[in-house]
Amino acid sequence: MKQVFLTKQGPKAIGPYSTAVVHNDTCYLSGVIPVVPQTGKLAEGDAPAQARQVFENMKLILSEFDRTMDDVLKTTVFLTDLSAFAAVNKVYAEYFPADCPARSCVQVAALPMGAAIEMEAIVAMN
Repeated sequence: MKQVFLTKQGPKAIGPYSTAVVHNDTCYLSGVIPVVPQTGKLAEGDAPAQARQVFENMKLILSEFDRTMDDVLKTTVFLTDLSAFAAVNKVYAEYFPADCPARSCVQVAALPMGAAIEMEAIVAMN
């Protein structure tokens, strides 16, 4: 059965979508951008600085499910400039130091609110 979820602690959706959808033992986390939850504004800085905010937002959202980054099975990273790939990888490795999830990374023309990065995830719920 499909269950929709709207975060209470993380950044609010800026469109007609759920923060996540849980189906059976899997959570599909919508794209997370580097919005500071307390202000609703985009985090300042370059792609690595914004990546750090994305990861902190993900951790916050996952905590509402009693999940951690260790439960992430797959991520998709969207960058507006693929030349930031190596720098973002360094931040990524801080949050996934071992047993990393599967991942895709693509460059896109633009992201909501002018963000440099967005990331979605598939998360194990069991």
